[in-house]
Amino acid sequence: MAEKKVKHPSVEERASQGKGYREKTPISSHTGWVPASDRSDPVALLEEQNQTREQDLVPVRHGRMLVSPFTFYRGAAKIMAADLKDTPRAGLDCQLCGDAHLSNFGVFASPERNLLFDLNDFDETLPGPFEYDVKRMTASFTIAARSNTFTKDQTRDVTLTAVRAYREAMAQFAQMRTLDIWYARLSEQQLVEAIDLAVATQKGKALKKAAHGMGKTARQSVAKAHTRDSLQALSKLAELADGRYRIVSQPPIVIPARDLGDSYGMSGDEVEHAIREQFRSYRATLPEDRRHLLERFEVIDVARKVVGVGSVGTRAFIALLQGRDQQDPLFLQVKEATRSVLEDHLPRSRFKQPGERVVQGQRMMQAASDIFLGWTKGVQDNRYLYWRQLRDMKGSAVVEAMKPVGMTFYANACGWTLARAHARSGDPIAIAAYLGKSDKFDRSITDFSERYADQNDKDYQSFADAVRTGRLDATDGV
Repeated sequence: MAEKKVKHPSVEERASQGKGYREKTPISSHTGWVPASDRSDPVALLEEQNQTREQDLVPVRHGRMLVSPFTFYRGAAKIMAADLKDTPRAGLDCQLCGDAHLSNFGVFASPERNLLFDLNDFDETLPGPFEYDVKRMTASFTIAARSNTFTKDQTRDVTLTAVRAYREAMAQFAQMRTLDIWYARLSEQQLVEAIDLAVATQKGKALKKAAHGMGKTARQSVAKAHTRDSLQALSKLAELADGRYRIVSQPPIVIPARDLGDSYGMSGDEVEHAIREQFRSYRATLPEDRRHLLERFEVIDVARKVVGVGSVGTRAFIALLQGRDQQDPLFLQVKEATRSVLEDHLPRSRFKQPGERVVQGQRMMQAASDIFLGWTKGVQDNRYLYWRQLRDMKGSAVVEAMKPVGMTFYANACGWTLARAHARSGDPIAIAAYLGKSDKFDRSITDFSERYADQNDKDYQSFADAVRTGRLDATDGV
């Protein structure tokens, strides 16, 4: 295979390239989005996606999406991917998250045991136009703000904040040295300092009170994240039986391998054996030092565990491992990796194994990644998996409880984080030059977000009607 020739244009050439793209794709072209005349039926797209899901969990997925227009949006990445294919793009590509809505940001531990704020879901990751992630993120803020009954002005301000944070952060990264961009991260200390600053700068009694409430909630969330590790998971998910820990059955959310035989046409022992075999294959995808570390643990139980909204119905398991003794547990999460929803409309991933696509995309975009991130093939020929720690000081914001002050702060954090993730693989100088210094891009993307939120409301209603008429089954409260 011929070695890829890497070009190194000057800073001036990169900036000129970015500005040049404005002629082909003016900033104003992102304004005025309307759905395509031949737009696919959104319910049909979900039905198509459901065909490869575990059928007993499809109603659970629908039930979780049915809660609100925002939860519907979380599960509708395939629908939006089909809409984004017809939207303007400058031609500035980078590694995309592919599903950068605001609930796919959160905190987790770095390998050095420091808490970081970053993107945390990469099931749909793929190289593509930077605008796709920006629009997915900003529309989620518009939809979430509406769901939280913000006023029209408050909703618009939150959305503008997210876009502006992205644009201004990209301008900062355009001025930074290459390695400084790579090492940039939003740490716990920086997050707390930013919260304190946000609280201190609020004017008016009502805003100060709301800001103090936001600060208190954020600190509690950070403190809680520090407690979320495998030992804590052991107390929540496992029980002692005959002197050994095993995962507790909590159907349909958690079903141990010993009870899974009927679901896969295999006995419980066969399911567990298959997972153990895949565990050995997965270890081979890790760097040698991580592989050596993982070999000190043994798998003692496995279970299916339902997670998320959009991913419900894809195969997802947890594996309980034990190190030196019963108080040395390690929980790993094993998730199915399918084709990215973006691959229907963009060039296919260069990775033949979807699990590797997820892992490599995550490593490219995150400031630091899980030390046990790896991949393997499933038992069936068309099933692929990736592995990571289940709980490693992970934490996420409760979007439904956010007030305008809190969501505005969160929009700043998410916008900065997405820009940093894009700057690692894309060209921050060219992207920043394209975005410009004015707020024109902010206003254009906010206009798109408002229009897309209107469409999401209509799609949600179509989805709810499909459940009401019996076209789709939904299970509430699971």
